[in-house]
Amino acid sequence: GIIPFKKTFNDKWGYVDENGRILLEPQYESAQPFQSNRAIVNMNEGIENQYGLIDKHGNFLIPPKYNDIRQLGEQRVAVGIAINPNEPYVGSRYAIADTNGQLLSEFVYDYVGDYKDGLSFASTNQRTFFIDRSGKAVESYPVFSGVGTLILEGEELIQANLDHRLAYYDTSGKKVYKPNTSFPLNLQYLIRIRKYNPNKDYLVYFPQLEGMQSKNSQKRVNDVLKEKSKVISIPSDVQLDYSYYGDFSVSFFKDDLLVIKLEGYHYPFGAAHGMPYQAFVHIDLSTGMIYELEDLFKRNSDYVEVLSEMIKNQIEEEEKQGFTYYFPDQYQGIKPEQPFYVTEDGLAIYFEPYEIAAFAAGFPTFNISYDELMEIIEVNGAFWRSFHR
Repeated sequence: GIIPFKKTFNDKWGYVDENGRILLEPQYESAQPFQSNRAIVNMNEGIENQYGLIDKHGNFLIPPKYNDIRQLGEQRVAVGIAINPNEPYVGSRYAIADTNGQLLSEFVYDYVGDYKDGLSFASTNQRTFFIDRSGKAVESYPVFSGVGTLILEGEELIQANLDHRLAYYDTSGKKVYKPNTSFPLNLQYLIRIRKYNPNKDYLVYFPQLEGMQSKNSQKRVNDVLKEKSKVISIPSDVQLDYSYYGDFSVSFFKDDLLVIKLEGYHYPFGAAHGMPYQAFVHIDLSTGMIYELEDLFKRNSDYVEVLSEMIKNQIEEEEKQGFTYYFPDQYQGIKPEQPFYVTEDGLAIYFEPYEIAAFAAGFPTFNISYDELMEIIEVNGAFWRSFHR
């Protein structure tokens, strides 16, 4: 029956009852809903957070001095101190406390989950494990490698969603189900899923091909896939000021042509949002050739001008239909090395976020059928022949 409110956008937060009667005068920089007669508020007026926990009378049960507080249920909260006091937006190190403000553990956890039936889970040093209501690790359950969530299902099964992969274990730690670490494209070619996780804030799954006739070509292709997946040197013992997660999928596979989509998300801590990443790698499995856009077209065909005009027409048509995300006069045509990918039916040309349109538009993509391009496609070229035998 208590609702956080503020009178105008620029005012501070307070609390009212269901009839609009003010119960707690506006005084908080942020105010969360009450749970079990407790609410989290922030008293900060600058970059340094001052989170505390209040009761329904506005009394502080946990003083407003923490970088973060999370209610976990079952009369428990996680209170966080800044990893770097000079950059509090980087994140917190957490301890467990009760809702009366008594600290039950040290500030040792990178993340803490909600309590259920007396159990929660916590992560530290890229390890995740169950903790009890005193904030201590439960030694009768296994410790898992990776960061994520644990759920005890019944008395014998643990669901572990760690490092963006779902697996199941029994309570002794024996695997019941685990995700694949490879998958075949056909009887000859296989994609091995590799994991690069040097730091708690940097995780990439990247593809490595097997089965190509030329091992030198296979190594060269795999080196490109690794590099474009953003497998870079990252220190393990340094707190990054951003997080990065990358993964991949097979976008298209026909005859000798394999198109792999590499994706990622780079999030600077404290930013309003991160920046997505994508790249498509077009691989000829028979030769190891990695194709670029120009390889699809006849020499001297001026494919840049042709495609640019087609995309211009598509933009104008979309704007007539009310699509308003494009920046006025920003589109000036494509580049010779424009990002692209092929499908069964046509060519897709795309642009980076903010390049020609607002962030909300994502990667603006323009699809052009092969029928519209046959006059300039090099039908006897290696690229076209790789998926049109």
